[in-house]
Amino acid sequence: MPELYFHVRWPDGETQRCYSPSTVIEDYLTTGGVYELGDFLERSRTALGIANDRVRKKYGFACTGASDQLAQIEETAAAYASLGGAKVAVEALRNADGSPR
Repeated sequence: MPELYFHVRWPDGETQRCYSPSTVIEDYLTTGGVYELGDFLERSRTALGIANDRVRKKYGFACTGASDQLAQIEETAAAYASLGGAKVAVEALRNADGSPR
């Protein structure tokens, strides 16, 4: 499966490199996109859920990378939940080899 990475900047300026086992993430997040925290979480849940299902369909088992990544995103996002108007910026979408999408 064509995996890719999405690089996000959290409300405090910290950055995180996130993994998707499928390019479906491109249907939900765009380079340069800035999302309200709740919207970013929903988009991530949906996209990584679809990616997980695609891996399951193709290989017969779930993708722990997708579920682990979602758990990390949710854990990080929880730290900003009390901030009003918290936003997450998508800085880049990159192929597994590091080249831009």
